[in-house]
Amino acid sequence: MHKINEMMDRPVVNEEVRNFLRSAQKQLDGKLGTIEKEAHEKRVPIIPHETVAFFVWLFSQINPKEILEIGTAIGFSAGLMAKYTSEESKITTIDRNPVMLEKAKANFKTLGIEERVTLLEGQADEWLEKLKEDQYDFIFMDSAKAKYYDFFPDCMRVLKEGGILAVDDVLQGGTILENVKDIPRRRRKIHKKLNAFLEIVLDHPALDTTLLPLGDGLLLITKKEDYDFSFMKEKESDSNDSM
Repeated sequence: MHKINEMMDRPVVNEEVRNFLRSAQKQLDGKLGTIEKEAHEKRVPIIPHETVAFFVWLFSQINPKEILEIGTAIGFSAGLMAKYTSEESKITTIDRNPVMLEKAKANFKTLGIEERVTLLEGQADEWLEKLKEDQYDFIFMDSAKAKYYDFFPDCMRVLKEGGILAVDDVLQGGTILENVKDIPRRRRKIHKKLNAFLEIVLDHPALDTTLLPLGDGLLLITKKEDYDFSFMKEKESDSNDSM
């Protein structure tokens, strides 16, 4: 069973505009299109179609060769990246959910991309620490939102200079702007961690950053130069007790 993301029903743009973005732009065909359609019908949380359309355009511009994904889910976004990048592109994707991993493996087989995808099963933070630096052209992070802050230092370490990190669902249906006291207790950790993350990355001199109102907010970060963000890990370890 997968958990329904309540933010799927809280658009950060006008609902009419959102529906236009999802219906008017070119639709996926073939097996990948079938996977997308079935996921939406079953309420499986995958990237929405406006983000799909943007990624199709983006990949045609940057054509990344080495791709890292944090949060495989059912393998839809990895399949999208495989379809719209060159045959030489390789995708490494990380997930720990056994139910999702089973579905992802089946979808990779259906799409015929097993040889291009390396699936790392287990905790993302443990795998990230093992990866070598300056390895990836493009990283897509779509995992537990409270973990974006923790994963970011290693993402920057393994991202090549000039590479792009895309981070999904950073606006939390617009609630990211609300006072933490107005946030339900069960979501306060996500709220605090996402705000702390955005505070660092939106105006950091080593990064070029833009925030797009696609889906639940898509953050794009270009690594302008090397910078050691490991202080975020130290700060997080110090602040755990206060959360």
